[in-house]
Amino acid sequence: MTRYVALLRGINVGGHRRVPMAELRQVMTGLGWDSVATHLNSGNAVFSAGEAEPAALAGALEAALAEHFGFPVDCLVRSGQEMRDAQRRCPWPTADRDPAKLLVLFADRPVPAEALAGVDAARYAPDEFQADGREVYCWFPDGMGRSKLPDAVTAATRGLVLTGRNWRTVAKLVEMSS
Repeated sequence: MTRYVALLRGINVGGHRRVPMAELRQVMTGLGWDSVATHLNSGNAVFSAGEAEPAALAGALEAALAEHFGFPVDCLVRSGQEMRDAQRRCPWPTADRDPAKLLVLFADRPVPAEALAGVDAARYAPDEFQADGREVYCWFPDGMGRSKLPDAVTAATRGLVLTGRNWRTVAKLVEMSS
């Protein structure tokens, strides 16, 4: 059995698109997945399943959630190894950084370099970003609350499914999937 991480996008925000974690675990168990565990209330789950393409697992989960809850939920699935690789590829040293200010945007497919080429990084300083494969790493030294960088990155990557997790959550999901 392989360990996987499911990242659900846009649920339980402001009381909308409510997906209780107990029900999420039931839906996932109903798909035949084992050792299902959730983290926080924002759509993070870890599970075991037979060897499969993560995109196929994401599609199965999206269909099951739409049937169960009556609304669509975009899902991304990464193997535990892919999560460890994403953590390892962070372009900045993480030991001395506030994990709440370091964000990883996970995408459903590789982020084209040309998509972000038009985002003038200097305009958003001191905030920084760097894409690597299906992840965009963002550092917000003054916090993300007032930063305009997330909007610029989202606009530049229109057409991709993106969902973000702070570094603390990434580290916890890596731990849970190991």
